[in-house]
Amino acid sequence: GWAGLTAAARGALTGAEVLIGGPRQLDLLPAGECAGLRVAWPSPLRPAVPKLMAEHAGRRIAVLASGDPMFYGIGRALSEELGPGALHVHPHPSSVSYACARLGWPVEDTEVVTVVGRPVARVAAALHEGRRLLVLSAGAATPDEIAALLRERGFGPSRMRVLEQLGSEREDAYEGTADGWNREPGDPLNVVAVECRRDPGAPAPRLGATPGLPDAAYEHDGQLTKRHVRAATLVRAATLCALAPAPGELLWDIGGGSGSIGIEWMRTHPSCRAVAVERVPERAGRITRNAAALGVPGLRVVVGAAPAALGGLPTPDAVFIGGGLTAPGLLDAAWAALAPGGRLVVNTVTLESEAVLAGQHRRLGGELVKLAVSHAVPVGGFTGWRQAMPVTQWSVTKPARTEAQAARTADQAAPTAARAARTPDAAAPVTKPKTQGE
Repeated sequence: GWAGLTAAARGALTGAEVLIGGPRQLDLLPAGECAGLRVAWPSPLRPAVPKLMAEHAGRRIAVLASGDPMFYGIGRALSEELGPGALHVHPHPSSVSYACARLGWPVEDTEVVTVVGRPVARVAAALHEGRRLLVLSAGAATPDEIAALLRERGFGPSRMRVLEQLGSEREDAYEGTADGWNREPGDPLNVVAVECRRDPGAPAPRLGATPGLPDAAYEHDGQLTKRHVRAATLVRAATLCALAPAPGELLWDIGGGSGSIGIEWMRTHPSCRAVAVERVPERAGRITRNAAALGVPGLRVVVGAAPAALGGLPTPDAVFIGGGLTAPGLLDAAWAALAPGGRLVVNTVTLESEAVLAGQHRRLGGELVKLAVSHAVPVGGFTGWRQAMPVTQWSVTKPARTEAQAARTADQAAPTAARAARTPDAAAPVTKPKTQGE
């Protein structure tokens, strides 16, 4: 509230002509000192930002925030809309700082997951034995939803602590385990602290942090990229290793099947994104369920046959083709969509598709490998090897344009531009568009 603000923050509020915030935040301002016009955020909030800024353009505007505005706060939306130079931010300790101070947890060793405006299923990707999580709640019901998710994923013994109204006079906390959680919903302004403890007898399989999740983690119909192919630790040139995910990158998973490649791509970093393209609606639904169960509900699923279904999708950093390789134009469309430096990886098990890959390898280069894995199985009273169907994999990186290529393109365009300058239309007046400052 007002008592917790710095002198500089109070000055910004008392001098503002317009005060924008949630009703709860606006009610904390003393009427005698903050005389500006009070405007409550409508719902949904994000689409309202440009409209409100435009309505009050030219006036001194102060926007209220809880904690640090740049940590999952309104500061991001304002910065994206107006530009960082238009803002003067007065940060305050975030709820994470307060929670770690109360719990005695080092902030740098604590993972933060927000479910504000996002599915609670995102928490599943952060569940590992011994890890400490802080979940930024969406409301009073969030602790119950987290407890249910922990039980479902085999983490019922985990200790949960709910910290309410952090930093205020009404601050409160209560705790329990996910298995025994039966608390009534409390204050909607809360943070949930979780000390992860996995039940060794849980039916849900243990999930590691690297690619190569066990097959039992997925709901599938047999169209599942084999674990030994997904695990880069077992086969160096395997799928996820060849795709080489990096933070913030986007993958197209064409012929999604169970969604395993897109899901494991997204699990490598919270900012990784993926689009799974699957022509069979039943499998598409399965991909959605698997993504939610494994903590990446943000995976986008497009139902349709490639290449037609690829139209309008955002430019990928990598493309994986796990099915439908012989569809006319598919490889060409995937290659054309990739940005320079993007990676294309294709797996196949049929001779017909293998012949296609061989031709593309001759044309574009890259690496062509055959991945074969054998499993030990009983043979009478002894043990022998049974080989799984081998997978042929082609991986290639789209080359970046060199300076010489860019120069040749510019030279080729110059005559066209010169001809255009001599046409009557070129004499028409040109109006320079106004910048935001003009």
